[in-house]
Amino acid sequence: MELNGLSIDQAPPIFAPLRFYLTAPLFAILAGFLIFFSDSTVLMSRYSTDSIVITHALTIGFLGFVMLGSLTQMLPVLAGVQIPKVNTVSKIAHLFLVFGTLSMLFGLMSESTFFNTSALILLGVGFTMIVTVIAMAILKVKNFNATVKAMSVSLIFASLTFLMGLFLLLTYIDVDYAQYRNVIANVHSVWGIFGFAGILIIGVTFQVLPMFYVAPRFKQFCKKRVVLLISVGLIIWLLTSLFAQSYSIVGKLWIAVFFWAFATTVWKKMSARRRPISDVTVWYWRVSSIALTLGSFLWIFDEYFKHEYIVMVAILLGGGFILSIMIGMLYKIIPFLVWFHLNAMGYMTIPTMNEMINKNLARAQFFLFIASLIGFIFAFYIPILLKIAALSFILSMVILQYNVIAPVLIYNRIKKTKPDFDMSAFKV
Repeated sequence: MELNGLSIDQAPPIFAPLRFYLTAPLFAILAGFLIFFSDSTVLMSRYSTDSIVITHALTIGFLGFVMLGSLTQMLPVLAGVQIPKVNTVSKIAHLFLVFGTLSMLFGLMSESTFFNTSALILLGVGFTMIVTVIAMAILKVKNFNATVKAMSVSLIFASLTFLMGLFLLLTYIDVDYAQYRNVIANVHSVWGIFGFAGILIIGVTFQVLPMFYVAPRFKQFCKKRVVLLISVGLIIWLLTSLFAQSYSIVGKLWIAVFFWAFATTVWKKMSARRRPISDVTVWYWRVSSIALTLGSFLWIFDEYFKHEYIVMVAILLGGGFILSIMIGMLYKIIPFLVWFHLNAMGYMTIPTMNEMINKNLARAQFFLFIASLIGFIFAFYIPILLKIAALSFILSMVILQYNVIAPVLIYNRIKKTKPDFDMSAFKV
């Protein structure tokens, strides 16, 4: 593992990111139950209430929480700046986001104005709090490396996507705005997937692959130009979608090509890593590369099939690409945080990162997750598969929840003992 160039002394308290990481699988489990009690014919429409609720249980509840936790953890370490009041802000924002997400899910299902309004306020306050302190930290950065630049751009897309999301929620409170719902929803989903999640993943990958996998570093062109080119593609797609619909294929192709190039680069670098030991996290990176390629190009051609494959695109991009990478990174980041913080407190006789998570359980979780994705795709042709896939997904996320809690339990147990080395002499 390479730690060169990291400002590890700026790392936030361990539970600032952990509270986001530990909550995320719970929302995925909830999404699994919602899928189980839904119907494949209903889920075939991206605009059905069931689809919207399930999508946001995963995008806000799982993906959003993991990404905000990662920004909270990685920005100070990579940029050498402190996030103001990070522990207090993350604690309050986390509570607002948890209750805001639950209120939104229940409000949409029950068509309750009270819960939708509560969600609008809670999510608005929670997201604004955490994004504001992250933005304040970014403004203090003196040396913008490729990862920090990508984080900054993704935060812009995240903010715009979030504002669109609040507007969409408003359309369920005040029907006068409902006429704009589908147009805004389309931009909201594309910018959320490719602008916020996609660009953030690319930026984090620049650091994570060489650090955790001792893979070759990315070339300067990739670091300096890809995020900019993808951002241009997203703007081209937006303008053509709004004002020249027949040319939106240009923006789609632009975006897909650069994400395909990224997926290919990741695959090659994972194959060229200096320590070619395979584990579950490597499998997740490979699955995400395949799903990103298939999903991106299916997204291009979907409009020629009257968008009948758009849900399949969402499964490939949201589940196969983004969710796979998020799970894979959780398996690396959480043990690393536990090891790092215990080591910094003077504990030397601690389990290694590889010993903190049961490998057999991690493999079982991976295969159940992949089986669920395959089941969800074919459930549109064989409806009985939906409930089987949902059960597989639920079990997969339950195991993931256990796997991410296990290192934290190790942290709490060891912290109650006396350190091997007294670090108080080094504290200012």
